[in-house]
Amino acid sequence: MMSDSTSGDSSVVFWRDVLWQQSGAAIDMLENAIVACPESVWSDRSLQPEFWYTVYHTLFWLDYYLSYPSKDFAPPAPFNLDEMDPAGLLPERVYTKEEMLGYLEHGRRKCRETITALTEEQARERLPFGKAPMSRAELMLYQLRHLQHHAGQLHMHLRQKTDSAPRWVRQAKGSKG
Repeated sequence: MMSDSTSGDSSVVFWRDVLWQQSGAAIDMLENAIVACPESVWSDRSLQPEFWYTVYHTLFWLDYYLSYPSKDFAPPAPFNLDEMDPAGLLPERVYTKEEMLGYLEHGRRKCRETITALTEEQARERLPFGKAPMSRAELMLYQLRHLQHHAGQLHMHLRQKTDSAPRWVRQAKGSKG
């Protein structure tokens, strides 16, 4: 996918840019859903899982998938590792939109920094991932699909509950083109 040799520098920049533009756009779509969500929908128990929890789940796993090595992963306060509990317990309280927007910024920074620093050697590195190890590059695409899946789910809930949803984001905000 990427090369760090002198002759491949433009290829490295190209693939990092492509990966960031689409990952950043997915993060922007999640942010737009959070901002657009009225308080009446944020913790609406008729949605299963609830809107706020889908946001939390999405951000938690974004953070985790960007953590190498994953055994050292710890989310920022006030979050903890309960999301990894096999019993599927929900957090003890509803996280606020402000807390989720803060976690989103943490994830956006971490995603951009991870992509910016990604070398071809790192991209090809095989990581343990359940029963099927995958390369870091593939894990980056996996996390992008997970993020966009839930952003789309949240946009659908907004459309169903409020008859309105944020627009599609083509590229990460602040991008050229």
